Amino acid sequence: MKNSSINITVSPKEDFFRINTLNTSYVIGVEDGLYLGHFYYGPSISDDSLSYRRQFSPWMTPTKNKRELAIFMDGFSFEYPGWGRGDTREGALKAVFPDGTERVDLVYQGYEISSGKAPVPGLPATFDTEGRVETLRIDLKDPDTGLAVALYYSAFAECDVIARRVEVVNRGSSDVVLQRVLSASMDMPGRDRQGRPFELMTFHGTWAREFTREIRPIGFGRTGVTSINGKSGNRTQSFLGLVSPGITQEDGEVYGLQFLYSGNYSSMVEKVPSEDLRVSMGIHPEEFNWKLAPGEVFCAPEVILTYSGNGLGKMSRNFHDLFRKHLIRGAYRDKKRPILINNWEATYFDFNAEKLLDIAKQAKECGVEMLVVDDGWFGKRNDDNTSLGDWTVNEEKLPGGLYGLSEKLKEMGMKLGVWFEPEMVSPDSDLYRAHPDWAISIPGRDITLSRNQLVLDVSREDVRDYLISAISAILNSADISYVKWDMNRHMSDLYSADLPAERQGELLHRYVLGLYDLQERLLTSFPHILLENCSSGGARFDPGDQSRRRRRGNRNVYR
Repeated sequence: MKNSSINITVSPKEDFFRINTLNTSYVIGVEDGLYLGHFYYGPSISDDSLSYRRQFSPWMTPTKNKRELAIFMDGFSFEYPGWGRGDTREGALKAVFPDGTERVDLVYQGYEISSGKAPVPGLPATFDTEGRVETLRIDLKDPDTGLAVALYYSAFAECDVIARRVEVVNRGSSDVVLQRVLSASMDMPGRDRQGRPFELMTFHGTWAREFTREIRPIGFGRTGVTSINGKSGNRTQSFLGLVSPGITQEDGEVYGLQFLYSGNYSSMVEKVPSEDLRVSMGIHPEEFNWKLAPGEVFCAPEVILTYSGNGLGKMSRNFHDLFRKHLIRGAYRDKKRPILINNWEATYFDFNAEKLLDIAKQAKECGVEMLVVDDGWFGKRNDDNTSLGDWTVNEEKLPGGLYGLSEKLKEMGMKLGVWFEPEMVSPDSDLYRAHPDWAISIPGRDITLSRNQLVLDVSREDVRDYLISAISAILNSADISYVKWDMNRHMSDLYSADLPAERQGELLHRYVLGLYDLQERLLTSFPHILLENCSSGGARFDPGDQSRRRRRGNRNVYR
């Protein structure tokens, strides 16, 4: 169905598509009826300008001169480049077919324009609540293998933002193994409108030193930021910016890309000899192999794009407006967060109800509204060597459980929050002794500990069911308003006892999907809960988390 649209225009020959926001245009074109190219992204342009980015004369087009097809493939500005047909730049899609070949040759099939924006199954995604968003879907297919790709572009016009995502469908008759499914690729000039070479802006950090900005020249070859920790984190941020030299908050050009995902990612820019750039973003190909049976669909996470010709400040506001209006959900989205005090540094594991109530009483006099009980309230947790996974109250510390504590806090006019680290398990725990196969580890090999704990395999439905049951029992036992959700180590020893050998490469993505499912089920059952993204001082932070966690804490300010 090819609908009319105010934000998306199509040329009469249906070979150019222009996606419009308030101040920008994004232009895609079909070259020679075959290949989808990226022709423009930047300040708004008119339909009269749609053809100015054509790069090849007729003698170079594939249908007219196959003698030079490899030159065409290695120079054309592909919108979503396949792998193995002469394009030596960073590819977006790579697959292994039953005969062992890896070539993916994607040709244009058609398009559809629709009102609104559909959710992405199992993944965080932007949404439309005001009926102003329009979505362009462009279909590509490899005619030799049946592998099909749907590219989605949703225009959030008032935010000057475009949300991109990808679906890969196996329309062949045999299994295919996906080895790389990036969410976005964009070929663009390497210089800004004043002729100055773009520079790369990224963010890195570590505990207590999160979100440090770095701007550096872009040399020839590939550079960027990646994570293979199994989760997002403070070491690098899944953001990439291309900025004018000397960029300020008010002046200069900037292209910003942000990944909505909480696992491994690759955010790369490649400078080629022509000095053009290829920018790409998506799930990191390392440790990723996804078996796709005939008829199955793989959904890649969203990438958010924005352009500002008025410095970093405008880019930041574009992202912030989108995240506030079209990503974060829940009762706390437009509310002030409560003022809280946490007992951790005051007591560490050495606390009881009397100590906690004394802290709360003094804090109340200073205007604090909530006490958050941190690590140590459960199992036999008197230090950090035991009991993660045993989510039952230690009534030697808290007689009457969390209910008794919450009632006494209510008498003071205070609320109660509780710390959890649901994704972890201690080897010294009843849970691990009962289910050692629930931890991510390699059978028969030494386990790799960090903080004397292992990562629970939340890719497994039975593990998620246990966690939902255990956490729900705690949250139902008392008047709890707040959950501090921690995540204190990266992942290693990758192996799931629930997956066959040929699917072990799916573990990390299945883990993230399981995490999202776990959070979604929890928040559906307890919509009043405010989740704090703790994760060892920001060791998991990304906009994908924002959509689930109704979060507080580290702010993403792009400055």
